Amino acid sequence: MHYYRYSNAEVSCWYKYLLFSYNIVFWLAGVAFLAAGLWAWSEKGVLSDLTKVTGLHGLDPVVLVLVVGIVMFTLGFAGCVGALRENICLLKFFCGAIVFIFLLELAVAVLAFLFQDWVRDRVKEFFENNIKSYRDDIDLQNLIDSLQKINHCCGAQGPEDWDFNIYFNCSSESKSREKCGVPFSCCIPDPAQKVVNTQCGYDIRKKSKREWDDQIFVKGCIVALEAWLPKNIYIVAGVFIAISLLQIFGIFLARTLISDIEAVKAGNAF
Repeated sequence: MHYYRYSNAEVSCWYKYLLFSYNIVFWLAGVAFLAAGLWAWSEKGVLSDLTKVTGLHGLDPVVLVLVVGIVMFTLGFAGCVGALRENICLLKFFCGAIVFIFLLELAVAVLAFLFQDWVRDRVKEFFENNIKSYRDDIDLQNLIDSLQKINHCCGAQGPEDWDFNIYFNCSSESKSREKCGVPFSCCIPDPAQKVVNTQCGYDIRKKSKREWDDQIFVKGCIVALEAWLPKNIYIVAGVFIAISLLQIFGIFLARTLISDIEAVKAGNAF
């Protein structure tokens, strides 16, 4: 006669399919980011010549899009398959990665608060490097223009920072038509003009600084960012808390599902 032991442990379908739904959003978003990044690279011809990326000294925004897409795609795939197949290895990978990202975000936030001067210097250095490569990449150019237009700023510390770019440099050796000027995104917009004047910044730095105030933004983007942050601290904190809660929720779902699977396996071992 054989005796069978029936275990009451079972995998919760609620947690299983909730975790799957949670991760399917990550996976689809990752696919969208990857598709957008690869399309942008194909438009710039990078896919046929990768030296266009390695030769760029500033930030190619498409690289950031692709990195985010790869991370989201990988985590979403691991979470979806791990939940559906009840695979503990994939679930532990997903959970560990989310915990690592959460701790990394927390560490960056704390260090940025404690070492504000060091962060300010790194941001200044980063911005200046991208100014140098302004004309080398269309996506970088659009990013800097958007940043300057939205924040009503020009350069890292001020308009003089555009001397770092060979096209806007005021040196006598420069043959550029943009010599001693600034990009159009530094110009104070004229409400009466419906068409953007892309030449509004030409030769502006040849004039006296007193004339700059009426034509271009004289505040640096780092100063503008420092002024913007205290005014919008609740929005920034709210976004950080919302992201953190989503990550904690994903960790909770994954850990709960892992515990259920382990309990079922332990029960079946008898």
